[in-house]
Amino acid sequence: MKTTRQLAALWLLWQAAAGWAATEAPAEPETPPVPVSLSARKVYEQARSQLVQIRTVLKGRASQTSVGSGFLVTREGHIVTNFHVVSEVALEPATHDLVYVTADGREARLNILMLDVLHDLALLKVADTKTADAPAKDASAKDLPAFDALAFRPTAKALGQGERMYSLGNPLDVGFAVIEGNYNGLVERSFYPQIFFSGSLSAGMSGGPALDQEGRVIGINVARRVDGEQVSFLVPASFASTLLERGRNAPPMKGPAHAEITRQLMEHQSQLTERFIAQGWKIATHPRYKVPVPPDRFMRCWGSTEQSKTGGLDFERSDCVMDTRVFVGKYTTGALTVRHESYDGTRLGTLRFAARYSQSFRNEGFRRLRGEFTTKPQCHEDFIDHQGLPMRAVICLSAYKKLPQLYDVSVLVATLDQPQSGVQGRFDAQGLSFANAMKLSQHYIDAYGLLAK
Repeated sequence: MKTTRQLAALWLLWQAAAGWAATEAPAEPETPPVPVSLSARKVYEQARSQLVQIRTVLKGRASQTSVGSGFLVTREGHIVTNFHVVSEVALEPATHDLVYVTADGREARLNILMLDVLHDLALLKVADTKTADAPAKDASAKDLPAFDALAFRPTAKALGQGERMYSLGNPLDVGFAVIEGNYNGLVERSFYPQIFFSGSLSAGMSGGPALDQEGRVIGINVARRVDGEQVSFLVPASFASTLLERGRNAPPMKGPAHAEITRQLMEHQSQLTERFIAQGWKIATHPRYKVPVPPDRFMRCWGSTEQSKTGGLDFERSDCVMDTRVFVGKYTTGALTVRHESYDGTRLGTLRFAARYSQSFRNEGFRRLRGEFTTKPQCHEDFIDHQGLPMRAVICLSAYKKLPQLYDVSVLVATLDQPQSGVQGRFDAQGLSFANAMKLSQHYIDAYGLLAK
């Protein structure tokens, strides 16, 4: 296992460094350890019995294929975690089982009751258990203890900027831990609400709870940025509370969850299409053309420029992407990207510019996922005149093999009105119905035009 090898390597390096220090460096007075926050210690001690590690194991074998965290939310044994923690079992139940392990080493099997893939949540329940409050059929069932459970913080009690939080889980499968951090509001430009947590989440903590100082659930660990320090994200607890109310009495899920995931993605793509079209486009994005660039509402746009130093092609580029993506197993979907590139080849001449401009258009690829997930792209190319602007356009569609009714669409356009300059644009949308794929493609193409002189 990669993590084990990394830990072993770090252990050897530490031993070597410690050995060198013992023989070469003068002895120094021992530094007392930094005391653990009393609040963190209190929160952890209170929540320890409600924390669990979630393990996906190969059916009929003891080997685990993934690990995450979770927490008990009812006395009947309901557990909340992330969908991505249990996705292998949800999608391949014939070959995988789900178990939980408590902080004191107890282990039992779990069932999946309900999923919320749009917020990356799952509701589980300890298998084959009876509650202490329910009428028992025999004396032994009557004596079963109820589970300890964490409570959700009331939604009416708003969080304050900078409020202390405590994230709990089992990082890297090395043991249960508590991580102190702060609440920094909701993430900007996220399609669905997420909490910005200034704490260091690690792999294996996904699905664990983030608590306030009174031990109430504020959020659920879900992700972190690997290009920054202490930039982590939590699913707001309100979504987990809603999932619990909807799924508390649901029967265990049977068979692969592709149909349920498709249903939820159909809802997502409908909202995404509506919100994307309603927001319109930025104005004044190019000196000659109307070029579609979305506003910074749930997308983030970055620009770059490259001026030729040898009298060649000058180039500008804009990339707009969504930070929000929906995890559905071995890949993500449900996102949009918009890109355009401006070319100025007046110093190249007409023939050399045409060759470079055409080559850039042909270099585009249209297969995002492997063939086991989607069909081969079906493309249509045409030359169109849009309100006096001649353009070359390509539209490609790929269908999801296990998520029926959903498609990836790509649209590529190039302006053709100037012999030594032009704009090429690309629009990609993932996980759409056929109707909305065509609707968004038309919306994108219609946004191009010539500026009035």
